[in-house]
Amino acid sequence: MARIELREIAHARSGDKGDAANIGLIALKPEYYPALIAQVTVERVTEHFQELCKGKVERFELPNLHALNFVLHAALDGGGTVSLRTDAQGKTFSAALLRMQIDL
Repeated sequence: MARIELREIAHARSGDKGDAANIGLIALKPEYYPALIAQVTVERVTEHFQELCKGKVERFELPNLHALNFVLHAALDGGGTVSLRTDAQGKTFSAALLRMQIDL
């Protein structure tokens, strides 16, 4: 078993819905999806984004796409129209998630 970054087995996209960041995580191959299900949990994502996300994290499974969708509430300091953050629309959250390490 090796320790890898998610970027080696998945790609991701992210954006905003008001003050929530939305991250889609998609397995590069169907055989990687079980590892995503097992290891990219709400608890791990909450810990990974603990400095940015002040609300709850929700996970939605999309097995037909071999993907997970995460909604990080209270993660954008009010959202794109009021936030002074460099990334007020959460576009870099996908790259940040892809740096999470898992065992494969």
